[in-house]
Amino acid sequence: MIRGLRLRPVAEEDLPLLHALHNTDPESGAAFDWFGFSNPVSRRRDWEENGLLGTDSGHLVVALDREFLGSVSWRRTAFGPLNHGWNIGIGLVAEARGQGIGTEAQILLARYLFAHTQVNRVDAHTNVANIAEQRALEKAGFTREGVMRGAQFRNGSYHDMVLYSILRGEVPPA
Repeated sequence: MIRGLRLRPVAEEDLPLLHALHNTDPESGAAFDWFGFSNPVSRRRDWEENGLLGTDSGHLVVALDREFLGSVSWRRTAFGPLNHGWNIGIGLVAEARGQGIGTEAQILLARYLFAHTQVNRVDAHTNVANIAEQRALEKAGFTREGVMRGAQFRNGSYHDMVLYSILRGEVPPA
């Protein structure tokens, strides 16, 4: 456990930081983060409408004490007409990577989602070449389920993704 690490709702002053985090330069070292530029007005509009905490998706800030380190997000995924789960994602500033922060943030997010929603499954997808994220998910208690071939279009081509999941009863206790 990393002392002082927490998830919190997105504040207005976080919006430019979120925009910068998710609008990296395609030539930067953020190979797995480049999906093209996004509209900053739409994120602000969503924040003004619901604080980026909707019924089908949400964002929280990853913070160490008061310092912005990144964000975690989730979106609803359907498993037939009666059930759904959450698919989660994470983005950290470069200085926060490689220190166990991503692992801890994903554990905190899974705990949060299981405590405040009725889902039984949380999953995450990551690029097959993103070994650091695969390790983080495994350390967080997620199980590797397999490879989704050609599942993600990013930066001009299709990429294979690795699927991970964790069930309600598998989350490590606080």
